[in-house]
Amino acid sequence: MKVYRVPDYKTMSRLAANILSAQIISKPDSVLGLATGSTPEGTYAKLVQWYNNGDLDFSKIVTVNLDEYRGLSGDHNQSYKYFMHKHLFDKVNIDPANTYLPNGLAEDPQEEGKRYDRLIEDLGGVDIQLLGMGHNGHIGFNEPGTPFDIGTHCVDLHETTIQANQRFFDTYEDVPKQAYSMGIKTIMNARKILILVNGEDKAEILKKAFYGPVTPEVPASILQTHKDVILIADDAAMSKV
Repeated sequence: MKVYRVPDYKTMSRLAANILSAQIISKPDSVLGLATGSTPEGTYAKLVQWYNNGDLDFSKIVTVNLDEYRGLSGDHNQSYKYFMHKHLFDKVNIDPANTYLPNGLAEDPQEEGKRYDRLIEDLGGVDIQLLGMGHNGHIGFNEPGTPFDIGTHCVDLHETTIQANQRFFDTYEDVPKQAYSMGIKTIMNARKILILVNGEDKAEILKKAFYGPVTPEVPASILQTHKDVILIADDAAMSKV
């Protein structure tokens, strides 16, 4: 594992964008595994900036996203598909037909998980997977206790997650109670993994995940066993290491 300790979020985002840019330039038809949430927003903004400068070409790039809420259509403003179009896809020259997410409206959750894993396999696998990490060490929606050998699956969201998401919806009833997520096995099949962690509130879990024992109770700890992982973390997140 390569560890880069950087001073702040801005520097973290720029370095992450540098690594993704190198992948895009060296292999123009790369399969990128992408994440949503506040952590990668700065990275996507930097990629868009460099695209606008004429430094990057996304025309042959293929993307697969980590997760999607079950029950939301792709045009819902809280869906992860909507997030990706807002922050990246609509701002670069990527072919929308080459951007993939789990289908939030799939009728059969088990079949959808199998379909998504087959899709990734048919694409030749993920060249580089971008990740964030939750306060309890989750990656994707793989919460503590999730088996390491699970593929893409439908997850019952924790009540704390549902309550945290309520601010984005009109009522509690509108908040998705389930989501599709790449499983830990699917994530670990990526050839390279790039994980970003920032903020003092992540310091304790970062120490457990990357400097403690490998255990399903800290899902991100499994990344210690991957052959090619890059961790970029700011000083605040690294403060307990």
